[in-house]
Formats: sequence, structure tokens, C-alpha cells
Amino acid sequence: MNLFKIKIISVFTIFILCFITHFLYDIFKNDFFAIFFPVNESIWEHMKMIYTTIILGSIIDLILLINFNIKFNNFLLSVFVSSVLSVPIYLLLYIPFFNKEHNLFITLFILFITIMIISFISYIILKTKHIKYLNYISLFLIIIGFIIMGYLTYNPIKNPLFLDKEKNKYGINSYVI
Repeated sequence: MNLFKIKIISVFTIFILCFITHFLYDIFKNDFFAIFFPVNESIWEHMKMIYTTIILGSIIDLILLINFNIKFNNFLLSVFVSSVLSVPIYLLLYIPFFNKEHNLFITLFILFITIMIISFISYIILKTKHIKYLNYISLFLIIIGFIIMGYLTYNPIKNPLFLDKEKNKYGINSYVI
């Protein structure tokens, strides 16, 4: 087993985790789960799902990397860059389809391509020379990312990306009137 194989496994792990995390808030409706998992069907909430899932998938990566004694660098930097870049990458691929009728196959295909891209980026970062301080800063920034996502779940911007078209709802508590 090597780093490249771990990242291939990671693509499929993250993709499968997306299905699981998509429904976790519906199963465990509480304020804690609302911070990490989608509370509605808006695009924004799905970006939060991808962000969280990449971090969860990275924990599985770390376990595999340590278990198979694989050399790697910049783990936290890799997690931060991957999770943050997943949002604009997904949006850039998805926006051309945004105002069209929802197509689950296209949505899942775009999700899979996004995960492949960020897994490749993660692979490159894990192979680069160790950058000590950026790893410490990355942990802090990952936490800030969750704070921002949690805040925007409870205080969404009145923007189409935050609108759950199925329920005509923004965020967790606000309804369009």
C-alpha cells in the first residue's frame, strides 16, 4: 500500500460518506449536528456536507497512513486546503446546471469529480516538504470554517445558494414569506 492507493481509496470513502452525512441531521436533529451536516436541500448546506465529509474522510486517511506506515507530510494543511477548495470547485462545476431541473446523476457526477480533484490536490500536498507552521494554522482555520458554516446555517444570506427550493426556506429556521 502506498500514498497514491490511499488517495484512491479516499475518493470512494468520501463519496460514500457524503451519502451518510447527507441524512445525519434528519436522524439526529440537534444544534450540534446542524453545524456539521445539511439541515435543508440548499446548495450551501451541501457545501457544508462536502467540507465535513472531506474532514471525516481525512481522519480515515490518517488511520490508514499510520497503519500502513506510509510517509507523508503536511496532513493538516492537506485537510484544510482540500476541504476549502472543494466548495468553489463543486460550485464552478455545478453552477451551469443550477437553474435547470435537478438531475441527480449530474449532481453525483460533479460531486465525484470534485472529490477526485481535491484528493489529487491532497496527494500533492502530502508529498511536498514539511511546512510546520502552516499545519498549525490549518487546524485553526478548519475550526474557523466550521464556525462560519454553523453561523450561516442559523443566519443564512438571502441568496439563491442558501435557498432550499423544496421547502422555500433559508437556513435552519427561516422561511421565505
